[in-house]
Amino acid sequence: MTDQFEFSHRRRALLVAMAAAGAASSVGASAASMRRVASAPGGGTRRISQLIGANGWPVTPADIDMWKAMGITWGRDSVGPGQRHSPEDPVEVDKTGAAFDHDLPPAILQNDRNGIHSLLLLGYTPKWNASVPGDSRSAPKDDSVWTRYVETVVRTYVAPPYNVRHFQIWNEAAGPLSGGAAQATFWHGGKHLAVQRAQHAQVTPYDRAMQDYVELVHVPAARIVRKYGGYVVYGGWPDQGGLETYMKWLEYRSPVAKARMIDWVDYLDTHYLGVDALTPLYERYVTNGPARGVWQTEIGDRYMMDPHYLPMYFFKFAVWALDHNWDDPDKYVSMIYHWDGFEPYRLTHRGNPRTYNVSGRSLIVLNQTVGGALAPFEGHVAFDRNASGLALRSGSDVVIQVRASPGRKTVRVDGWQGSHSGVRMIDALTGEAADAAALSARVDGSSVSIDLDVPEDVNGGGAAPVHLAYLVVSSRA
Repeated sequence: MTDQFEFSHRRRALLVAMAAAGAASSVGASAASMRRVASAPGGGTRRISQLIGANGWPVTPADIDMWKAMGITWGRDSVGPGQRHSPEDPVEVDKTGAAFDHDLPPAILQNDRNGIHSLLLLGYTPKWNASVPGDSRSAPKDDSVWTRYVETVVRTYVAPPYNVRHFQIWNEAAGPLSGGAAQATFWHGGKHLAVQRAQHAQVTPYDRAMQDYVELVHVPAARIVRKYGGYVVYGGWPDQGGLETYMKWLEYRSPVAKARMIDWVDYLDTHYLGVDALTPLYERYVTNGPARGVWQTEIGDRYMMDPHYLPMYFFKFAVWALDHNWDDPDKYVSMIYHWDGFEPYRLTHRGNPRTYNVSGRSLIVLNQTVGGALAPFEGHVAFDRNASGLALRSGSDVVIQVRASPGRKTVRVDGWQGSHSGVRMIDALTGEAADAAALSARVDGSSVSIDLDVPEDVNGGGAAPVHLAYLVVSSRA
């Protein structure tokens, strides 16, 4: 998209990790109450597509078709440009994209028509209002410019025909970061940088960066979002920041705002973490509130150089969500950065026509193979040496994602209820079904033992090549 989400400044921690897997008016308050009730958690089926989002918007009908094939149901992009040049400018909020060069209203309406939810990113500071001259990632000099922009965005897009409910405040706002950069790329705090530069001093971390963010940016914006009945999505805590540091600032009680930041967050949000890292956030803030769910609004990027990354991430995410009270379809979302581009690991290759890359095809296979109503598999799955995996129910099928080295392997499924009508093995990247001769299944009471031949020509690379596939055990009607 733009340097708003650029990866070129991502920290060395990411490369290392790649080796490892205010009060409203009575009218406003009444409308807000009605909107929040209307979007309260409910029942219904859970599907893999509810978990999958991407950065950017689909533009053409062909883009929409590709998103649907990949199961992408969330998009995320900017809204602005606000008051671009001076305080006399009108507050413009009808553009989106890298340079605010695309029309936002038709993009949202097109998303709505096609079952795609829109997350609007609120940011940043107009350069003329920056406390660090010319730095759009620094705190605003005049706070009212920021709140006027936020109010205009939220008031405009919560209303029909847009009906947007989710607003993200800033992007990767953090102070000094543990294990990575001294300062966050997208939040530079107050005017300390300008002073250091004027004195030709070495730029050092700004200890009050997060206090500034809470008091000047987050809480004022969150009050506006909630006033209109919207939901506040945290701006994405960067991966190298550390969860302990994140929790510290979520629980920081500002004497100025007279609130903790967590009291003004509906959806916690991190970037580029594994699924297991979401558990402590869930246990601490979601199980009994105050947060409604846990999101990641950026995952993937160069991690997708491993073709197994996306299908493994989202299959595990689905298993995790089913085990963590997935009682609201919006409770858990992860958004891929980025859905198109020229790098071979993006979901699609930009061009005319646009084509799928391996990562995009793997999402199509996942969406087709695990496209039914999801439920936990209550049994137990055991794997041979040099094999591993997870299982869930998709409709009437039990689907086992298995990652294994070449050769003959056995997967034992205990706790199977009823009889099965057959087993299929599907390549997780291509969707190609293995020859029936490569599979056999034996039933012993409530257990099914599946013998499979993992091909020598595996679909994963690395020092110890492995193959990723789905075993689909179908129930007999």
